[in-house]
Amino acid sequence: MTVRVINLGLPKSGTTTLGVALQRAGLAVADFKIRRGCAHAPDLAGSFVARHLYDGYFQNGDPLARLGSFQALSEISVLNGSLCLWPQADFGLITALRHRHPSLKFLASRRDARAVSSSMLRWSDLGTDRLPQGQIPGLPRGYGGTTLERITWIEAHHAFLRMVFEGDPAFLEYDTADPQAPAQIGAHLGLHLPWWGKANENTRTPEQTLPREHPA
Repeated sequence: MTVRVINLGLPKSGTTTLGVALQRAGLAVADFKIRRGCAHAPDLAGSFVARHLYDGYFQNGDPLARLGSFQALSEISVLNGSLCLWPQADFGLITALRHRHPSLKFLASRRDARAVSSSMLRWSDLGTDRLPQGQIPGLPRGYGGTTLERITWIEAHHAFLRMVFEGDPAFLEYDTADPQAPAQIGAHLGLHLPWWGKANENTRTPEQTLPREHPA
């Protein structure tokens, strides 16, 4: 197998929904963290997709060097107490992907920036602690604790991707809430998506939020 598509969208933009949809379409999908029991890559179980992308990039110039067991990467960033890695915002890594894998397709899952910001705020400590304490491309430490700061960062990320991929047919930005999104993604990748819905949906209020590992 070889990676066919990578999603460059931010957490809480519908990355898990995309991962489930691609998996039900028959692709081997890595979403944020390679789960234990994964038949595609048992030797990578428990490790983060972002770590492998950067290891490959810095070790031999190919971010996908260790991820050939998968066909799709639906969530690629990680932000916790020890790791802050955002490949989808790294120009050098994205350039290496395009150079090494000219047939690779890219997606950018998107939702209304205010809705994404609100979801980040309600997802465990992502909006209250991890984003403001992280050192994220476009969101330096000390920023990200307010709605305005998060929205500014979210919108700038998508502007960055549009600029990087301007005119490139390998790139598709789509709105997760658009009823046409499944058809757009399917046409872009040359496959049929038999399922589209809401996976890993966050319906909690800030007072009801419980700690969770997965940010997507």
